[in-house]
Amino acid sequence: MEEKKFIIKDDNAKKYIFCISNWIKEQINKANAKGAVLGMSGGVDCSTVARLCQEGNVNTHLILMPYGENKDCNDAMELIDKFNFEYHTFNIKPAVNDLEIHKAQGEYQNIELAKANIMPRVRMTYLYQYAQLNNFLVIGTGNLSERTVGYFTKWGDGAYDINPIANITKREVYILAKHLQVPDRILNKKPSAGLWEGQTDEGEMGITYDQIDEFILNGTSGNSEIDEKIQEKKNRNMHKIEPISTFKG
Repeated sequence: MEEKKFIIKDDNAKKYIFCISNWIKEQINKANAKGAVLGMSGGVDCSTVARLCQEGNVNTHLILMPYGENKDCNDAMELIDKFNFEYHTFNIKPAVNDLEIHKAQGEYQNIELAKANIMPRVRMTYLYQYAQLNNFLVIGTGNLSERTVGYFTKWGDGAYDINPIANITKREVYILAKHLQVPDRILNKKPSAGLWEGQTDEGEMGITYDQIDEFILNGTSGNSEIDEKIQEKKNRNMHKIEPISTFKG
């Protein structure tokens, strides 16, 4: 992974909002695209990216893709209503259930996690279909903290055309979100990928975003056991980050 070359703080947040927003606009124009589309879960990352796109005067469409009933849609709608975003909603439950390999079809380990990972892959399929229909780019919403430990689904939320926050830590995302006036209910809730009821990012990872951010920015979380855990996750998930291995003769 590339060395982090900048740090966003309260006193330079407006500068980086301007720079990132302009970069998004430049990438859209470079691709001769008509706009941007991203998945909207009601979380702080996608909300921040949506606002960055909007600040760059990019034609931005948000796609809500709940698995059945999902209270996070209420958070997403608060952002949508506040900033007047174009949006569409697709219920992914039928598609996810149809794709699931059931235990009756074989004996498998990690079957619940495998099913959970279908969700972001189905969501990405919707996003790319919508993008192709409208000549849009799919915008990624994964941050540097998640990327460092490989906390994303390969070919799911890890698939996109451009990602404006790929080199921005979770801590920095919150700073940007605050300056972009993301609603408090989004800022104050626990981050969750929404893979199952009650799931939280930090609970699933077994480490906190603050610990990962300290590891990124200072080379250590301040706890050797946590450092080992972060490094182990980083090594185990490197296949998600590095270019695909190919036989070259």
